[in-house]
Amino acid sequence: MKKIGILFGQENTFPQAFIDRVNSKNVDGIVAEAVNIEQVRQGKATDYAVIIDRISQDVPFYRAFLKNAAIGGTAVLNNPFWWSADEKFFNNALALSVDVAVPNTVLLPSHERPNDTDENSFRNLEFPFNWDSIFEYIGFPAYMKPHSGGGWKSVYRVENPDDLFAKHRETGQLVMMLQEEIEFTEYFRCYYLGGDRVQIMQYEPRNPHHLRYMRDADPVDRKILDKVHEGVIKLNHALGYDFNTVEFAVRDGIPYAIDFCNPAPDADIHSVGEDNFEWIVENAANLAIERAQAHIEGQMNLTWGNFVKDQVPTAKKTSVKKAANKPAGKSATAKSAPAKAASPKPATKPAAAKKAVTAKKPAPAKKATPAKAATEKKATPKKAKAATQKPTPTKKAATSKGATAKKATPAKASAAEKAAPTKKTAPAKKASAAKKTTTAKKSATAPKAKRVTATKTTAPATEKTTASAKKVSTKKGKVSPKKSSES
Repeated sequence: MKKIGILFGQENTFPQAFIDRVNSKNVDGIVAEAVNIEQVRQGKATDYAVIIDRISQDVPFYRAFLKNAAIGGTAVLNNPFWWSADEKFFNNALALSVDVAVPNTVLLPSHERPNDTDENSFRNLEFPFNWDSIFEYIGFPAYMKPHSGGGWKSVYRVENPDDLFAKHRETGQLVMMLQEEIEFTEYFRCYYLGGDRVQIMQYEPRNPHHLRYMRDADPVDRKILDKVHEGVIKLNHALGYDFNTVEFAVRDGIPYAIDFCNPAPDADIHSVGEDNFEWIVENAANLAIERAQAHIEGQMNLTWGNFVKDQVPTAKKTSVKKAANKPAGKSATAKSAPAKAASPKPATKPAAAKKAVTAKKPAPAKKATPAKAATEKKATPKKAKAATQKPTPTKKAATSKGATAKKATPAKASAAEKAAPTKKTAPAKKASAAKKTTTAKKSATAPKAKRVTATKTTAPATEKTTASAKKVSTKKGKVSPKKSSES
């Protein structure tokens, strides 16, 4: 018996309807139920062939449970590893790579510094940003939203630079993105399930939540619907999601993907309507049954998108398989034996041996080279460190309680900015791979940010005195990690 489980939270209509629909089909050897977790032991497989995940984005314990289940062979929909890595700003970059239009978008550093950071953590971040260039690229009005998140949380419409700076102060440690507003003539929200199932729904995001799905909207040009359908398939095949929604705003006949990182999308009958609810229940049940039937016990049964799969060339996979299928001891060395035996002149054997000995002599010198590189590797960072050392500020960095290193995202954003132009950092570009690794380790790159209410932060990262910093921070148009008291 193969079990299909659904892991869910506060939603009430979809989970039970899904369970009932799977079981009503009476597929031999298939049964559905709500997931039940008694304990989670590392590396221990679950009893489920398939799990539909509807809640782990809000409960980290569930996300860890699902990753452990996937290692044991459970087909988790959606892939918990990819879901953990994905975010909206990356989504936009990926959309461009698969020829799907998206609004002009830029990434903004958080208004408040993350916990456990100081001004040195932001020495690679240009201050202030080139706001004039950003505003010219995005235009106003615009939308500011978290680079990673969902549910329309912390989404702002900003009218001008002053409005942007005022609302940015409300976002605390969230890493935000600023996005061009698309004045649309049509808007769609589309369900996507398992490879080719697409349900296009007319949607009005400006209406109250329960009125956003349009019941009696005007007909839409078939060409536009075809473009929307094509965009849904392209995006989800690249991302690798089994269950997702994609939103498109149509301007001048071009569908722009607005939001397509929704791996636990709304499926409540009271908001999506009866017709859409029936579609999602039926198709989700069929998808889960198919995945349960295709499930192979003990192996990885997750879906991976083309973005990941394309990074591993097929030739390498084939080569590994062929090598694995060869009997032990029959390697390339065995093939070379006949060549030696076929040599017509026995006298060439000693000469070959002599060449082999000669070839081995330089070996010690090659071994000595990494040691020399290692010596240089140790020396260089010390000089770079001395060169980039900055005065210790008079203000002591304060941290917010309850925050963890996991919330420190701005360093990631800062890595994308222009590095501080010091004379000693230039040689690192020409250094060896080992040297680059050492330099990378010294970079202050932090994990992604999640929303947190911070009460205390520190002053912006500048190289000026405290008095000068205060003067600079009051200058119009400068948004950088600041103290919450200035927010």
